[in-house]
Amino acid sequence: MNPVHISHRSLADEVASLLQDNILKGEYKVNQKLPVEAKLMEIYGVGRSTVREAVKTLVNSGFLRVEQGKGTFIEDNTGMNEPLNQRLKRASPQDIMDVRQMLEIKIAEKAASNRTGNDISKLEHFLNKRAKAADQNLPEECIEAHINFFQVLADASKNDLLSGFYKQFLLQLKTEMLENMKDTSFFKEKRDYYQNLLDGVLRQDAKKAAFWSGKINGTII
Repeated sequence: MNPVHISHRSLADEVASLLQDNILKGEYKVNQKLPVEAKLMEIYGVGRSTVREAVKTLVNSGFLRVEQGKGTFIEDNTGMNEPLNQRLKRASPQDIMDVRQMLEIKIAEKAASNRTGNDISKLEHFLNKRAKAADQNLPEECIEAHINFFQVLADASKNDLLSGFYKQFLLQLKTEMLENMKDTSFFKEKRDYYQNLLDGVLRQDAKKAAFWSGKINGTII
């Protein structure tokens, strides 16, 4: 489960990222007023609409707040209030991969211990659907089945916090796969690994499930 990460960011996203880095570095203090639009346009060399979109992004992320008639102020310079989906957008591909690899191994381990018969039926269904779509070279169907397989695996862990956290990564992964995968060659690789992972969960063998999860995501060579 290790596709190439290719970033597609708008100019507004780039400006938001630069401004956010400046906030996190302490160049702006909490409750300090942000420079006016014209100054931000000059600093970043962009137009008014780009600045407004970047500021809107940071307001939604919890870094800035707008006070009507007064201006825009720094709300947080630690990043603690930033929603996870926003944090993932600015994280490096390697950082995302590192966290996802750790989560996947723990999820496989917990799923093997806590899965139900219904979980197994769903996992078998999506794994079979993934394989059939791969053989028919249907990338969108493959991606859908692939993501659903890991969503069910996460649910089978019976840990709502772990499952909910991991699904934020799956949402991003699905978007990237749909953008970048034009055929099903990726889904034909390591096919036996997925079957071995499923077998470990089926047999409630936590060590086996964790091992094959690590083999799939490249943690275990």
